[in-house]
Amino acid sequence: MQLIEIARTSAAVAGNSARKAKVTALAACLRDAGPGEAPTVVAYLSGELPQRQIGVGYAALRDLPPPAGEPSLTVAEVDAAFTGIGAVAGKGSVARRRELLGAVLARATAEEQEFLVRLLSGELRQGALDGVMAEAVAAAAEVPAAKVRRAVMLRGALGPVAAAALAEGAAGLAAFTLEVGRPVRPMLAASAPSVEEAFAKLAGPAAVEWKLDGVRAQIHVADGEVRVFTRTLDEITARLPEVVAAVRDLPVRDAVFDGELIALRDDGRPHPFQVTAARTATRTRRDGDGQVPLSLLLFDVLHLDGVDLLDAPGAKRHDALAEVVPEGLRMPRVVTADPAEAKEFFDAAVAYGHEGVLVKSLDTPYTAGRRGAGWIKVKPRHTLDLVVLAVEWGHGRRRGYLSNLHLGARDPETGGFVMLGKTFKGLTDELLAWQTERLRALAVREDDWTVHVRPELVVEIAFDGVQRSPRYPGGLALRFARVLRYRPDKSAAEADTIDTVRAVAPVLD
Repeated sequence: MQLIEIARTSAAVAGNSARKAKVTALAACLRDAGPGEAPTVVAYLSGELPQRQIGVGYAALRDLPPPAGEPSLTVAEVDAAFTGIGAVAGKGSVARRRELLGAVLARATAEEQEFLVRLLSGELRQGALDGVMAEAVAAAAEVPAAKVRRAVMLRGALGPVAAAALAEGAAGLAAFTLEVGRPVRPMLAASAPSVEEAFAKLAGPAAVEWKLDGVRAQIHVADGEVRVFTRTLDEITARLPEVVAAVRDLPVRDAVFDGELIALRDDGRPHPFQVTAARTATRTRRDGDGQVPLSLLLFDVLHLDGVDLLDAPGAKRHDALAEVVPEGLRMPRVVTADPAEAKEFFDAAVAYGHEGVLVKSLDTPYTAGRRGAGWIKVKPRHTLDLVVLAVEWGHGRRRGYLSNLHLGARDPETGGFVMLGKTFKGLTDELLAWQTERLRALAVREDDWTVHVRPELVVEIAFDGVQRSPRYPGGLALRFARVLRYRPDKSAAEADTIDTVRAVAPVLD
């Protein structure tokens, strides 16, 4: 496939705000792609690189060679070139990468150059996020979208699923099953402002569990080997020997568990989130090195000794969990039909230092990768996970630091982000230094006052209310927004949507 087809499709998708039109344009492009090209085409049209990073910064994209007069680049050639650029290392690697990139750009037309620059700089905001792309793959392959979403859940990536769907249709998708040792996308929770409203969304009794300020973990066990994955599907097994040891003693042959990692004090109360995050970020841990051990609390099981449980109701999955996991390793919970009893459990969890609770349907299957109504989180404060779109230089004692954050909610219709306001509140000196370094690395353009960044960094924001505002495109602004913490464990695709903000607005106004 010619790169020019991708560039023109991207422009067409970016120029149309209607979801159906985006899907139609993407599907037409995917039909022209061969199965071997499909993973790369899907990645490019999603604004991603199959290689993730190739060591090319924004500075390397400023001075472009004269564009080619006619298109000649193929997708396969560009992908191979990017792989080669990413493999360059050692002395003189920066110059060599620029040289190789220049050779690719010199063969690109002006239209293709614009696409490649936006792709490499993370600025390809065209509204082709996972949900839209999954629908496009389904349309191109003429298969149900639900089957594509399930395959993506099980495979953890859209590219291989697209290749299978385009080559073999529904039969190709059926080949994707849960494999012990390969992480699946985790099930996510919707939000409610109170326990009472969470119960109102569910029929009958529900399970109410602690919601910890920890790190999500998916644990795979296969013939005594334990592997630990994050919610972003990265493996962190080597960093957590105490977690591996705890799971290895369980009476299971093979299993896939879902749970939470958290650093606890001697009295059982949680350490600050930064302590937990530091442990999961540390590459390795040696016994006696003084690091705080992490506790594991499991709350779900997706596979147990040869039996897949994804489609089983929540109550049955928990029964299976309780058979093999002792109470000390299970997330505390209560099953009740009484919102008042659930509120007491919520109050106790918060008093103990935890974030709140999760209210879970007893009937729902494990719908991984989607924020469905089967799980509903309730916190005592109003918070949103937003994306940093830009940041302003500080002044006074903050001179020299990037301080005032421009905050955006995800727009599922356009694939872009809707700005909700700015904040510099809640930032410690440590966070100021960290975000200055991190956001400079994500910069795509800047002026004397503001640095615009790739929309990748997720930050958890507390706020007192939502108000109507003509100042911002979404017509809403957060009142008294303040930074709680950064969420490096979340991608921008997992940030809260503008629809979530709109749902909260009437409650808080």
